[in-house]
Amino acid sequence: MAIIVLFTDFGPAGPYTGQVEAVLRQMAPMHPVINLLSNAPVANPRASSYLLAALRHSFPGNSIFLAVIDPGVGSERKAVVLHADGQYFVGPDNGLLNTVAAQSRQVQWFEIIWRPEQYSMSFHGRDLFAPISARLACNTADGLLKPFTRHDLDAWPEDLSEVIYFDHYGNAMTGLRYHEGLAGKSLTVNGIVMKQADTFSAVAEHQAFWYRNSSGLVEIAVNQGSARHQLDLEVGVGVSFS
Repeated sequence: MAIIVLFTDFGPAGPYTGQVEAVLRQMAPMHPVINLLSNAPVANPRASSYLLAALRHSFPGNSIFLAVIDPGVGSERKAVVLHADGQYFVGPDNGLLNTVAAQSRQVQWFEIIWRPEQYSMSFHGRDLFAPISARLACNTADGLLKPFTRHDLDAWPEDLSEVIYFDHYGNAMTGLRYHEGLAGKSLTVNGIVMKQADTFSAVAEHQAFWYRNSSGLVEIAVNQGSARHQLDLEVGVGVSFS
């Protein structure tokens, strides 16, 4: 049974996530809905794309990701579906799904050509992406999608040497996937150099370090503190290794 996974910048408060879930419950009542993330970098599809690509690996191959970070909602940007290595991703064509595509082996793109009779130009998440996600889960999306081929992702980097997200504790995730070539190297951010550690308890309190997080990304942290505040970090700040 397909799982529908929500990935948005709607925030933890307000009615938006609940309204999307209401559509999914009505149209695909037998399919579980998981609110994976509602605080993706606001109006920042580029940074969010690297987070989505990392988090997708926690879900089975037939999962459907309803992804909405959409500052251009209502504009001429396409509404699309990406089928990547068995998983579906539904959302705006603004870069949000590009990293998933760049890191995948088998990729198919589709434009959503269906439109409901009435829908809000400012809430495609509820009125367009949620119904398509539900129909994909129920295998009733025939005739609603048109395949297309894109050739504009050759220059899209598979990894991003920048901070892309802060968790509740102030830890800073980057868009870099960890690999063995980084082991033992020092990371520099905002002119501050820090060494690698396996976990928080391996360093002194209030000491900054970097490590491989549970999603396979390079992450910056401070033991018993907030890396975001202590190191004066923001989304988009660059990192480098030496």
